[in-house]
Amino acid sequence: MQSVTTLSQGLGLLWLRILMGFGIAWHGYGKIFGGRMDQFAQGVAELGFPMPEIFAWAAAASEFLGGIFIGLGLYPRLAALLVFLTMSVAAFLRHAADPFKVKELALAYWTMAGALVLMGGGPFSLGVLIGRRGSSKARR
Repeated sequence: MQSVTTLSQGLGLLWLRILMGFGIAWHGYGKIFGGRMDQFAQGVAELGFPMPEIFAWAAAASEFLGGIFIGLGLYPRLAALLVFLTMSVAAFLRHAADPFKVKELALAYWTMAGALVLMGGGPFSLGVLIGRRGSSKARR
């Protein structure tokens, strides 16, 4: 049986994963399905990235698909690392000269993704639940 602290930590990670994951997924959804990829790729090119279309799609996919994976708790550390890297570029390159108010959202997602990279998805993630089910079958 879990202690109250362990339970509250697990619920805290669940809360963080769901809100952060589906929030960043919504952010990426707008880029991919909102007709903004050309504009986004142009911004990536202005940062000096080679193959800006590929990097733009990779960044948008890390937000959209990575966010969904984080929210569900499937490979949350890997998905959070991809979001962390994408938000590093957003906060520290794209918005480097912007006022804090402009880069605040990128920094918030960067911070939350970094926490999930370090802590993982917690006990209430789909990956853990699938793993538990698989390991209990193996013990029979």
